Amino acid sequence: MERDTKSRGGRPWSFDRERAVEAAMRLFWRHGYEGVSIGDLTREIGIAPPSLYAAFGSKAELYREAVSRYEETLGRLDVASIKSAASLAEAVRILLSGAVRAVTNPHLERGCLISNGMIACHPDHASLARDAAVRRDAMRDRIAEVLRPFAGADEVGRLARHLAAVMQGISIQARDGSKPIELQEIVDDVVAGVAARFRKNGRGH
Repeated sequence: MERDTKSRGGRPWSFDRERAVEAAMRLFWRHGYEGVSIGDLTREIGIAPPSLYAAFGSKAELYREAVSRYEETLGRLDVASIKSAASLAEAVRILLSGAVRAVTNPHLERGCLISNGMIACHPDHASLARDAAVRRDAMRDRIAEVLRPFAGADEVGRLARHLAAVMQGISIQARDGSKPIELQEIVDDVVAGVAARFRKNGRGH
């Protein structure tokens, strides 16, 4: 959507907010929050700093909006496919294989913006780090919810924490250059372990 307004300095400016957030998301995804400057953002978006501040308030608020965009689009779980699985092991395979595809998509940045974002940062950015941690907790909760039909209430929380940790590790290895086939081997091992454990407990199917 095109938006026309005036910057705080009184100069008119026009830009596509959706494309601006998308461009910022890609920059933050590629370089991290602290690796992206206001100059980087304005050059990529094609507006002056006063216009950026008028539109988003601050670099931090633009980052939050960019992460929310990622979470709502590229960071979503394929809930329908997972819930259609015939067993817990199959559901876990769909979940983790989807994660591998997402973090190794050749047309996008490597890794997961949320899994890898703000793991360490300057103390001035502690609020953004807390926000990232909250988002990771929410992802773990979504994993638990989608797997609830396949595992008991006393098991699904622990399983979700384990799978969230695996997904975070897969994301980091993808950033380090691991190939999809190598990451899929991790998926195979995790699925085999889940199948064996829950088959032993009588809940494998």
